[in-house]
Amino acid sequence: MREILGRRRRLRLGRGGGTARLDAALTCATAWQWPVLPGVGLQAAGGRGERGCACPDPECAVPGAHPFDPGLLAATTDDRMVRWWWSNRPTAPLLLATGGRAPCALSLPAVAGARALAELDRMGMRLGPVVATPTRWSLLVAPYTLERLGELLHAQDWVPSSLRFHGEGGYLVLPPSETGAGQVRWERAPERASRPDAGGGAPVRAASSRAVASPWLPDVGALLDALVEASNSAPDGGSRLAY
Repeated sequence: MREILGRRRRLRLGRGGGTARLDAALTCATAWQWPVLPGVGLQAAGGRGERGCACPDPECAVPGAHPFDPGLLAATTDDRMVRWWWSNRPTAPLLLATGGRAPCALSLPAVAGARALAELDRMGMRLGPVVATPTRWSLLVAPYTLERLGELLHAQDWVPSSLRFHGEGGYLVLPPSETGAGQVRWERAPERASRPDAGGGAPVRAASSRAVASPWLPDVGALLDALVEASNSAPDGGSRLAY
């Protein structure tokens, strides 16, 4: 009897702990048509309640926050697949496969990211969703190709070395995930698109009649220009977006 009660309790905890992630995954996949997949997640490591990456690499650089099984190519917008994944792995991190018709992102170290948002707000730059982890902040943008990104970077005299680009073939961990770096949250929550191409960006078009308007996303060119300007505006001639 004690074993049965314990099993029921674990099931309740699993369902409760995973409900938010399943709901978030279904919103991304079916409402916004963003392809998602579960991250590898965390497992017990060491003898003091520590947790490490569930992948085979004992020195994993991004514990819990990367694809493993399934791989990145399995990312989907199919609600049946999403339900099956998170029903079996309710605490798995939520990963967005960036690029193609899905959002891309620019990311900065957390301290630089906070400074960047403050400076962009001061400049009046309209921002889309912003994902925050204890180590990095990621600003979501409308989809772009690698060719366009190359042209934009070539046109700049200088780009902050702390800036990373998450485009085609990449991925980004989304809230409400937990990784080895800590909790993932929305610093700026997604806003439903009210009109196309407002503020220099465009919403991602829904591919399903069941879908609702996807969150508004700024254009990568406008955001990159603003970030470079913000970085060069330090009074002492240094960079506001340094590590």
